[in-house]
Formats: sequence, C-alpha cells, structure tokens
Amino acid sequence: MSEQTKSTPSILEWVGGLEALQELTKVFYGHVMKDPLLAPVFAGMDEEHPKHVALWLAEVFGGERAYSENRGGHPHMASRHLGRHITEEQRKQWTRLLADTADEVGLPTDPEFRAVFLYYIEWGSRMALVYSGDNPPPIDAADVPVWGWGQTPPWQPASE
Repeated sequence: MSEQTKSTPSILEWVGGLEALQELTKVFYGHVMKDPLLAPVFAGMDEEHPKHVALWLAEVFGGERAYSENRGGHPHMASRHLGRHITEEQRKQWTRLLADTADEVGLPTDPEFRAVFLYYIEWGSRMALVYSGDNPPPIDAADVPVWGWGQTPPWQPASE
C-alpha cells in the first residue's frame, strides 16, 4: 500500500479504541479521588463515571455516537457541570493530571496525537468551567463535538 492510498485513522482508532480510553479514565479518576484539589469536585461520583467519560471521549474522537444515544449527548454532559463552581486552579489540575495519566497508561506520544488530545482537553475543561459558573449559557441540543486531526494528521511510515 502506498502512502497515498493509506487512509487516515480516526483519533479513536489511533489511541487504541474505547478500551484504551476506558483504561485512561479508570486510572485517571483513581488519581482524581486522591487529589486534594479535585477530590471534593468529584465527591459522590457515580462509580460508572469513568466509563461514561470514556464513552464521551470515544465519540469526540470519532467513535460511535454511543454517548449521545445512551447518555443524552452534549446537553447531558453540560448539565452535569451546572452549579459546580469549578475554579481555574481545579481546571488546570484536571488537565495536568489527565495528561500525566495519558503517559502513565501508554497513550500514543506522537506530537500529532498529543496536540489533538491536549487541544480537546483544554477546550473541554474550559467549557466545563463556563457551565459550572454563576451565569452558564443555555444548554442547547448541540451535538457532541467531534475532533479531527486538524492541521497535522498522524505521520505514518510508508508500508510495503
């Protein structure tokens, strides 16, 4: 197969599928519950929360619409943040811890993937901050955002 005929995988395929994201969120929320800054935000968290977040991420990264069809999509996700009053310090800690956990569980480290991954978690965490504040925007029926490779699709060596 020449490089020109090789198709670009989805981000979900590149990361290793839903199973890789489930491992990421399982380990991540284990760390969150031990983190003095983040644990209070997630106190009382449903034990299925890591699986739900993995479903969300899978849909964002080009997977099936399982979160939208089974969990209520973007309106549900946005509503889960209302009134939580997440601070900027907590948001930054959440993104740092998630990026560190991505390393820990062995998600791809190529610059293209990490740029897209960090772009999404930065955007997503800032949206959570907006919805958690005193004057959140109306929750509409917007679709779950779907992230692509943007300007830098993954480099793939030519295969024979």
